[in-house]
Amino acid sequence: MGRLKNYVNKMIGFFRPPRIIKAEVGVIAPNTLLKDRTALITGGTSGIGYAIAKAFLQSGASVVVTGRNEEKAANAALDLQHYVKDGGRVIGLAMDNTKPKEFESKLDEINSLLGENKHIDILVNNAGVQGAKFGSANEEEYDLVMDTNLKGPFFLSQLIARRMVNEGIKGNILNICSASSLRPAGDAYTLSKVALKALTEGMAKTLVGKGIIVNGIAPGPTATPMLHRDAVGDISAPFNPLGRCALPEEIANMAVMLCSTLGRTIVGSVVYMTGGAGLLTKDDVKYQF
Repeated sequence: MGRLKNYVNKMIGFFRPPRIIKAEVGVIAPNTLLKDRTALITGGTSGIGYAIAKAFLQSGASVVVTGRNEEKAANAALDLQHYVKDGGRVIGLAMDNTKPKEFESKLDEINSLLGENKHIDILVNNAGVQGAKFGSANEEEYDLVMDTNLKGPFFLSQLIARRMVNEGIKGNILNICSASSLRPAGDAYTLSKVALKALTEGMAKTLVGKGIIVNGIAPGPTATPMLHRDAVGDISAPFNPLGRCALPEEIANMAVMLCSTLGRTIVGSVVYMTGGAGLLTKDDVKYQF
């Protein structure tokens, strides 16, 4: 009788219209928390990176957004112009996170575009790609994920930190990690995020004495193009204890706080914004060979 009841319930659920979940979240009002600051945000043309760029601009900062596609970076900067406050500016620039040898010249180009009175004092390592599942990955897929998600942040952070130290800048580095770092690594993406979490802690310990504060944010499922979701559609996530995806604006709110003077005593921390995924449950990901 119990099995029959379960079967009937499953059949009813199959034919029942899906439950649509939406969320209204608060966003930080325009403010001066990042006034006179300049941020470089990798992968800032869409999703979480774009939301952070928008929030930073509304907090008084100047922002440089990068992406692999020059036209997309330019268009993102054009759209973000609407959020620039007095004294701020926004620049879009093509930069490939998998090519560290080009970082030095790209930073020189950014400094030239910014002018003498502005220097990068916030780095947000946001660019990332998924893929290379164990069991079906090839070497090219593996290298793309690891180079984008880990090698790029390692060398870009090293270069910018060195410049900050040389110029006496008390800045911030913020790594966009992932709730995946709490799970067994069944693909190169998760492996890269486990390593990025450890790198966040290592950089924080190395740089805090120089006045550079390093932290991370680890989003769970988020309504971004990476998950083929957007903030105006259905953001339900039944596998997540919260029942929904996070919105990029929620991640951006935390980014502003961590990179402002409000967060100067938060050092080497990874803030998990997961809705419980990874923290309360690890069975939201299937492991198949």
